[in-house]
Amino acid sequence: MSRRSFIQHSAWGALALTLPKPSSLFQSSQMGIVVHSYASRWNSKTPSSTFPGFTNALDLMQHCHQIGAGGIQVVVRDWGDEFSKKVRSQREKWDMYLEGSISLPRTAEDVSRFEQDVKNAKEAGAQVLRTVCMNGRRYESLKTAQEFQEFKKNAIQSLQWAEPVVRKHKVKLAVENHKDWRATELAATMRQLDSPWVGVTLDFGNSIALLEKPMEVVQTLLPFLMSTHVKDMGVQEYDDGFLLSEVPLGEGILDLPAIVALCQKQNPTVTFNLEMITRDPLKIPCLQPEYWATMAEVSGAEAAAIIRMIREKKSKTDLPVLSDKTVEERLNIEEKNILESLNFSRKTLKLT
Repeated sequence: MSRRSFIQHSAWGALALTLPKPSSLFQSSQMGIVVHSYASRWNSKTPSSTFPGFTNALDLMQHCHQIGAGGIQVVVRDWGDEFSKKVRSQREKWDMYLEGSISLPRTAEDVSRFEQDVKNAKEAGAQVLRTVCMNGRRYESLKTAQEFQEFKKNAIQSLQWAEPVVRKHKVKLAVENHKDWRATELAATMRQLDSPWVGVTLDFGNSIALLEKPMEVVQTLLPFLMSTHVKDMGVQEYDDGFLLSEVPLGEGILDLPAIVALCQKQNPTVTFNLEMITRDPLKIPCLQPEYWATMAEVSGAEAAAIIRMIREKKSKTDLPVLSDKTVEERLNIEEKNILESLNFSRKTLKLT
């Protein structure tokens, strides 16, 4: 979709036209976009003339270029050599960066698949590959302390299979704090691996779900910083704990300027990747016994500090709910949230 077509068709375009310098909305920015920011449009099966779905990395990159993002972080899986070269050509044409999002090998036999994905991502121009050790959330996926220990064992094994591959191909593998590892656990795993090719994708807000203060997470994981997921978080109490929701940058509880400054000081070449997921608030049931099955190391003082933070910083209005919206309404809100966040990144975070 062209810029002109986007402004004409999107309800959000009306706000873009009110800016003193409309072109500034679309100028190049160091802030890139994580594919999950477009959860509704990525591989969308719902036709929309205003917000057509993205079928692959080329579609996503084209749109992100049009709205002024500096790059993308996108899933790399089963790319062929020809497709990787097309991505590289488009990326170089627009002077955008590319980071891959890649699945770890789960068995020794899966290492060959992992290596092929690494090679394809590197051919396309990626030097950093974000990954996760668990696709779900710790307090939902794991029911016992023994299950967490098994997860930890398997995750470390997967990383040990992956490390020689990324070292061979000279690309960096960045593990996200994905509501699975607490920061101290992930840091300990990085020290155990002790590889310059394996580090961390620092997600600014995820670890609140594991009762961790955001700035303490940042300080703990900074030594291993290779990439980021930039987001802001809104919070509110509910009967079983608290609600946690991504909100447009600047509307939540995180000290984004301070976090960005710390990241830049630690790693001047680090990328800042917007992960503005437009969805219903997540329920963090920290007042239910089941939540604590894998969280025995969390002290009462730590839990109390997070509950106090939630009460002091809770959103003054209800957190946004998307499940009661039409598909077209969700798509419009998703784009609006991303554009607002990019604008904040330029004006306040100075990522231009």
